[in-house]
Amino acid sequence: MSIIYLLIAISIFVAIFFFVVFLYAVRSGQYDDTYTPSVRMLFDDELVKEDKPKSKKESKSNALNQTK
Repeated sequence: MSIIYLLIAISIFVAIFFFVVFLYAVRSGQYDDTYTPSVRMLFDDELVKEDKPKSKKESKSNALNQTK
């Protein structure tokens, strides 16, 4: 039974060690994406079409056109 306590203690120590190493890697910038910003301009941007009218005049004319 004492071996179980020893194994639990060792596993908790190993888990804490890996967590500390992970935090160090994140804070040092190891997971920062340095490749994507340099190639982002090579991809085409998709145009988003908006159906919102720009003025009240256009909204009235659109409403009249839709009812016809």
